[in-house]
Amino acid sequence: MLNGFWKLTWVEIKIFLREPMGAFGSLGFPVVLFLLLGRVFSARAGDSVSLPPNLAERPAIFASIFIALSAVTSLTAIIAIYREGGILKRLRATPLRPVTILGAHVMVKLLLTAAALGLLLLAGKRYYPAAFGGNLLSFAVALLLSTLSIVSIGFVIASVVRTARFARPLSGAILFPMLGISGLFMPIDALPAPWGMLATVLPTTHAVSLLRGIWVGAPWSQHYVEVSALILNFGLCSALSAKVFRWE
Repeated sequence: MLNGFWKLTWVEIKIFLREPMGAFGSLGFPVVLFLLLGRVFSARAGDSVSLPPNLAERPAIFASIFIALSAVTSLTAIIAIYREGGILKRLRATPLRPVTILGAHVMVKLLLTAAALGLLLLAGKRYYPAAFGGNLLSFAVALLLSTLSIVSIGFVIASVVRTARFARPLSGAILFPMLGISGLFMPIDALPAPWGMLATVLPTTHAVSLLRGIWVGAPWSQHYVEVSALILNFGLCSALSAKVFRWE
């Protein structure tokens, strides 16, 4: 199983790199977005060189979450294309199981997330040297955990959506509104009560809280609730997607 997993992962990486626009969207666009938003916030702060941490975290966290959301939309689209083109049906005849197929795609997304994070932090170090107050490794682990949890929602969508035409719009319609009530743009307490209650169970909310805390150097012990919620969401969505996965 592991041999098939790594072979499929390598094949998917090569396929991904053959699409320049897809590679730029996953690796380059979050960095460009971070720099543009950083310039906007720095202009508001009256400082064109570096941002105060409370302002610098906003474009950084937004770009980081955008990396995760891009991974989800890409995952759902690829699985839908494979299903629509009969590739999944052919894979069904191999010893590969659904968890291996989805796992290989997730591994590709995690590797790309790590690469995008590296570019993001290099850009941040170059343009906003005083902004980052945490530990680089801790922030990377927090982003990978957040990505894994958010991508697990993509597991469920990718397991059931039949055509590629609906995969990206459906995943975007589900996930991007989550970002709007995640606490990144306004405090959860400021949301209407029903939206605030919904926000507390969404993985994007816990991801934003975790990334924001690690960004400013808070210890992991202060974020055990967020970590537990992200792991729980991953487990539940993974179990559900394995149950409802469709080969055709």
